[in-house]
Amino acid sequence: MSDDLAGLLKVLTEAHGVPGYEAEVREVMRRLLEGLGEIEQDNIGSLICRRGEGGPRVMLAAHMDEIGFMVKHITPEGFIRFTPLGGWFDQVLLGQRVVIKTHKGDVIGVIGAKPPHLLPPDERKKVVEKKDMYIDIGATSAKEVEEAGVRIGDPIVPLAPFQVLASGKAYLAKAFDDRVGCAVLVEVMRRLAREGHPNTVYGVATVQEEVGLRGAATSVEKVNPEVALILESDIAGDVPGIKPEESTVKLGGGPTIVVYDARMIPNLRLRDLAVETARAMGIPIQFSVIEGGATDGGVIHLHKGGVPTLVLGVPARHIHSHGGIVHRDDVEQAIALVTALVQRLDAETVARLRS
Repeated sequence: MSDDLAGLLKVLTEAHGVPGYEAEVREVMRRLLEGLGEIEQDNIGSLICRRGEGGPRVMLAAHMDEIGFMVKHITPEGFIRFTPLGGWFDQVLLGQRVVIKTHKGDVIGVIGAKPPHLLPPDERKKVVEKKDMYIDIGATSAKEVEEAGVRIGDPIVPLAPFQVLASGKAYLAKAFDDRVGCAVLVEVMRRLAREGHPNTVYGVATVQEEVGLRGAATSVEKVNPEVALILESDIAGDVPGIKPEESTVKLGGGPTIVVYDARMIPNLRLRDLAVETARAMGIPIQFSVIEGGATDGGVIHLHKGGVPTLVLGVPARHIHSHGGIVHRDDVEQAIALVTALVQRLDAETVARLRS
């Protein structure tokens, strides 16, 4: 399982797919879900894999897109100005390598800004803002950039290979938000195919979550679920500078149950069922409060008359950067918990969630 899981995470995280440009990731997901159910696609690109007949409609959602950039302007000197796709923290960008996806192929560059050697002392203390950064592909003119195939509107993706870290249990990669959720989705669908389930399950890989939960809004219309589980990365709070009252989520401490985020309070009976299921299985769980973020659940739980919805997370350090870290045990335990929870969602149980 472990080596297979590392391989799955490697394939998913190394695929390129910023919001609106998820085609490469979608084809990976399509291949991984092949044979596990009937696969279709909505009109903006979310992938839906349906398995089972009868019973309540259960939606499992994980988003395929990762944060990235888009080419905004090419200067006469051959530097590329960019606009962010998703939420970037300015401090993590300088000196990072990126891949520009062009019609001629991949073009590699590095994010730069005015060097500190040429800044006055007071300017050196300030954070460089994204608007003052550029991407350098080694060109000396706009013509060279254009000859390389770069056009305004081309997507830009972080360049960061998947790595197994020293413990053998921790993994470093870009895009764990939310390719780790995609990995959980694939493995849960595989287990359900082997073990069975009392419902119709829709494994949904959504698009454009990082720019406004857009794929969730379209795919939920096609699925029309009676209950939904959102499979996400979550923010590990076990790094220097975070106080216990801000977060107690730890890497290796087990999957998380999100009890609050900026767009959704979970269905309380579904939350309690997840807690009960985890305890019955001996799976450690952690509780998470995310005051400054949201997930696809923010849209899905408001569908029609409302959908009982819960976010289950895998703790990750340094999300929204070139190098996130997750722990193998957390991923494996999330897969086990989600599988068991889906298997408990029969018609009687789902009816109780709404009463």
